[in-house]
Amino acid sequence: MNFPENLKYTKDHEWISVDGDIGTVGITDHAQGELGDVVFVELPALGTSVSQHKSFGAIEAVKAVSDLYAPASGSVTEVNSELAKTPDLVNKDPYGKGWMVKIRLSNPAELGSLLNAAAYKTLIGK
Repeated sequence: MNFPENLKYTKDHEWISVDGDIGTVGITDHAQGELGDVVFVELPALGTSVSQHKSFGAIEAVKAVSDLYAPASGSVTEVNSELAKTPDLVNKDPYGKGWMVKIRLSNPAELGSLLNAAAYKTLIGK
């Protein structure tokens, strides 16, 4: 299982990678493994405001449907349109091609409340 050190993690199993004031968001390798084969991802429209720890979409897999929670507040600037055609990118490459949305951060200080890789590993018992 992969836990990139450069990412921040939520207790709800999302990750965020920050470049300037833009955060790229997806779900963790652990989460996609628990869900199983992803068959559909519901993502917000461009410009949608998201709030930290609030649902911004949903992910449907063979085993379950789960809400997606924003790791930080902001406005959606980009949506991974490839997931509409190929939702299993989330399974194949959760930290790369399986990303979900990019958000312009409205309160970068919120990132301080997220977990680093070591704390996330502890959370999931790895």
